[in-house]
Amino acid sequence: MSNVEEYIFLARVAEQAERFEDMVDQLEHVLAEKGADVTSDERNLLSVAFKNLISSKRAACRTIAAIEQNPKYAKFSDALAGYKNGIEQKLQDDCQRIIDMINNKVLSKACDGEPKAFFVKMVGDYYRYIAENAKGDNLEKVKQAALAAYNEANAITLPPCNPIKLGLALNFSVFHYEAMKHHKAACDLAD
Repeated sequence: MSNVEEYIFLARVAEQAERFEDMVDQLEHVLAEKGADVTSDERNLLSVAFKNLISSKRAACRTIAAIEQNPKYAKFSDALAGYKNGIEQKLQDDCQRIIDMINNKVLSKACDGEPKAFFVKMVGDYYRYIAENAKGDNLEKVKQAALAAYNEANAITLPPCNPIKLGLALNFSVFHYEAMKHHKAACDLAD
């Protein structure tokens, strides 16, 4: 049995146990050994791990932002802001960890075609997730990094109905709409 096989097994066990940090840890070993040569199933497992690692933090930020809008909780605004800032920092750290993992263990090695499009799109996605809560100079920096990644992924030739190409078009259009506030560009891309 190979180490990769064991890491994949433990990642699946971690998924079942809803231990997504552990799942990411196991899959980081897989990326270190295989880089872009991960199978389609392994890429899907990475997507699940990364998405689940951050989804509760994204949802928490949205929930707290909604609570902050309610005037009856104004007296708790400082406490709420501090709590939300802590979650935002963890979210940013997790996203940056994923971006760094992809850049260092996959994109720094030989990578092209569909795998490259998958991973570069993913870099764009995780910069977009950071942008949801970023402020000031950091917001502009992560928006530009997401834009560069999406443009790079979009320049890779894939068949029109390829699932990665379709996912990229959807996520790139969401990015244009939500982060860049370019509503026409978002609609054009979605079309």
